[in-house]
Amino acid sequence: MAVLRVRSRALAVALLPAAAAVVLFAGGSTGQLTGPGWDAARWAAGAVALLVLLAVAGFALVVARARPAVSPTVPIAEESAPDLYRLVRDLADRLDVPAPSAIALTPDCDSWLEDRTHPAHGPPRPEDPGLPPGLARRGPRGHVGHRRTSAAPVLVIGSPFLWWMRVGELRAVLAPVVAGTGPSAHPDIAAARRFVRGLDAAVAVASAAGRGPLTRLPGAGVAWLARMLLRGCREHAAEMERGVAAAAAERAQAVDYGLRIVAQEQVGLAYAGWDRLLTRVALPAWRMGRWPSRLDAGVVAALTELSRRDRLAEGFASRLGERPACDLLEEPGAVDEAASLLAARLFHGGPAEPGPDWCPVDWQEYPEEVVDRKWRTDAARLHRVLDALGVRRTAPDSQGPTLARVLDHLAEETPAPAPAAARTHAPTHVDDTDADAEADGQPVPSPRCTALAAGLSEELTREEEAAAPAPLPAQPAATSPDTPLWDDGSLPLFPLQPPRTPRELLADHITAMVCCAAMDTAGATPGLDWLDGPSLLIKGERAADLAPKVFSLIEDGDPAPLRAWLTEIGIRPEKPVRLG
Repeated sequence: MAVLRVRSRALAVALLPAAAAVVLFAGGSTGQLTGPGWDAARWAAGAVALLVLLAVAGFALVVARARPAVSPTVPIAEESAPDLYRLVRDLADRLDVPAPSAIALTPDCDSWLEDRTHPAHGPPRPEDPGLPPGLARRGPRGHVGHRRTSAAPVLVIGSPFLWWMRVGELRAVLAPVVAGTGPSAHPDIAAARRFVRGLDAAVAVASAAGRGPLTRLPGAGVAWLARMLLRGCREHAAEMERGVAAAAAERAQAVDYGLRIVAQEQVGLAYAGWDRLLTRVALPAWRMGRWPSRLDAGVVAALTELSRRDRLAEGFASRLGERPACDLLEEPGAVDEAASLLAARLFHGGPAEPGPDWCPVDWQEYPEEVVDRKWRTDAARLHRVLDALGVRRTAPDSQGPTLARVLDHLAEETPAPAPAAARTHAPTHVDDTDADAEADGQPVPSPRCTALAAGLSEELTREEEAAAPAPLPAQPAATSPDTPLWDDGSLPLFPLQPPRTPRELLADHITAMVCCAAMDTAGATPGLDWLDGPSLLIKGERAADLAPKVFSLIEDGDPAPLRAWLTEIGIRPEKPVRLG
């Protein structure tokens, strides 16, 4: 195997000085290579060989002891999901491959096998009495403490699959994944994977922060050599994995082949719904210090709503009458909560444990706990920045902040107009945080809009810095079974969106102020749209045409469309509103 040949060649190069020294000493002992010059060469070669062997031994020790990366997951013990384990074992028997040693869930739409046989992964942690049976406790900084040393890999399943897919669909999707346990048991493939994982872990260990001056230079040497070997075997490793995947797919063709074609459609749909749920629904809650505790159940609601709106998804909701795969879990609610907390940690960088400033929220409480608080908090921030900019208060503002103050300030100065065809407006839901980037020829906001947007960005940055936890001391390079898999400074590992631009922040805050005025003066209510996130409900109907009016005010300095919309709805901008 090519990867093992790279390892053998590296070992051969490392042994060359020792081989040369052996030849020289053998020549001297037989009387063939004698004289002062050969004596000096022998001792020089011996010294070089000794140094190289010591360096190779140190490098090999680092590679052997370095802890390979393990994906953060929610471990599922067999007693908490006996039906799921039975399904996987039956599938392995049908495929004539070893069964996975354990099952874990990841808050993502993907499934794979993961080797956790390294000794540093250690034995499983004891369960916390406060958690439901089968859910391992978390480490001090959010690390899920599930370790195995058995030979078979761990099966990692995307948690949205369990809630959206039916039992038969899940079995069909897992068939090619479980089939990969067969190649994983091959000695050469296992050795090649261990070698690559060890090199990767050695790079991470040698590059870790907090090293002293005495270990910094050897660490740099270890990292350089490991990277060089990784470059040498990267293509071979990728080719090996492609071959393993092809062999597993071919083996799985005999199992639920027709159903697997249908199930693959559900994989794409689940991915789209999960991404939408995280970016539009979960992210606003995370920013407010709340984490939805039933994200997996929410993806079912989001995809059901999508099937209602989109003709392309028609028929998908009819599957909901069949048995869902989450019924294979003894306590799906507890598993969903654990996966939701892990998702908030990975995608937003939230705390590892719930607390006063990091509380779970149910979907029924989302409109009041998240939407209402978000709008009022944003509106309060908007008026604080207006105060900092010295914007005068109108007479009604003496009783409280008003929407009229914002409209009058931004409408007093009109920017140069631009062709209407050059304008790009965001989608028309009320909490759009991912508007399209400004294109060439787009209207340039007025100086007042620019100053207000910059002030909001600075204020929000100060608030985030004040709320950020204190940095943890540098961790030593050595690892142990209790060492977390990531540093808090590197979170979130998978940020959902880039930071909002000042223009997007301004639009969000003006929209929030409009929504507060609608709730306080026109009887509107906050709502949750499963596909678009926070929504304004007017007489029970979602207001979907607010965003273009807000952008007309920002980009054109024209408040007429927004004022006309306010009048039509019955919103009174001169009335004070309650802020957060």
